[in-house]
Amino acid sequence: MDPMIIMWLGFILAAYSVVGNDVIQTLGTFLASNEKRPWYVLWLFAGSILTATLVYGWVQNGGDVSYGRLIGDAEKGFTMANPKYTEPINIDNFGWAYVLPPMVLLIVTRIGIPVSTSFLILTFFQPKGLYDMVVKSMSGYLVAFVTAIVLYIFITKSLEKRFASTEMSAASQRNWTIAQWASTGFLWTQWLAQDFANIYVYLPRAVSGQTLAISLAILLAMLAYIFYSKGGAIQSIVKAKSNTTDIRSATFIDLTFGFLLLFFKELNNVPMSTTWVFLGLLAGREIALRYNLSGKVGKETMGDLGRDLGKVFFGLVISIGLVFFIRAINGEEIWVWS
Repeated sequence: MDPMIIMWLGFILAAYSVVGNDVIQTLGTFLASNEKRPWYVLWLFAGSILTATLVYGWVQNGGDVSYGRLIGDAEKGFTMANPKYTEPINIDNFGWAYVLPPMVLLIVTRIGIPVSTSFLILTFFQPKGLYDMVVKSMSGYLVAFVTAIVLYIFITKSLEKRFASTEMSAASQRNWTIAQWASTGFLWTQWLAQDFANIYVYLPRAVSGQTLAISLAILLAMLAYIFYSKGGAIQSIVKAKSNTTDIRSATFIDLTFGFLLLFFKELNNVPMSTTWVFLGLLAGREIALRYNLSGKVGKETMGDLGRDLGKVFFGLVISIGLVFFIRAINGEEIWVWS
């Protein structure tokens, strides 16, 4: 099959899979707390920010829209922006195997498993970076978990309890709506800077203007579908957590998640799983809320959080298994933990 066809097919599948899976991390609380608004209004807001973030990265980084997570060009291949991600992959070597990661991601997303696109897709291009990604992602989960517990232990009694028991006035609703949309916009830009790499790894690093326009149109169309379908299966994980449909609570979640992603983005250029950070944040928040509101954390809550964590570990196992499988059938060394 023509490598160019594989390249674009991989991009389209990756874009749909990433949008369907990872976007709910950043826009899930936004969707949940704005369910009564027309889907196209929410899409216009998110689509405008996506367009601005993509074009800004393209202009500032000489055609590389991945914000330093990926470097290289069409002639040299693909290289991660980290010393351990130095082996290029030539576009001419693209084969059918490279469409498997987004296809698997698409399947597990449809059944509601929040797997990591970073592990499923980026590991295929640079398997030697798996260890760094796992370490950074696990660190992200732990930092988010502890941050959420500390933060919500202190603010739950004064804020979250009141949010859960009081209705907002019309003026308060307007003010909180502005605050939540602003926090969502901030979080959305931070997430895009992290996860553009998971999609654009299939395209040359020096993206042309024409390629930029085509890829942007594809992303906006897929984002429109996600908003039209109100988030799909992964959205159920967000709605299952306490009070996430309250616009005031959603504002705090988005701000906290946005600053966590900003911290890890500035820490280094190693790609990471934003899914793990998101679930760590939700888990820590849920434990703090349950403890402060009822004085204990029940077995049901712990079981729910354990299932969420189990799902992302399941995604990690799938990722490693696929890498081993593809390298084995290509006659390559299968051990990539280095």
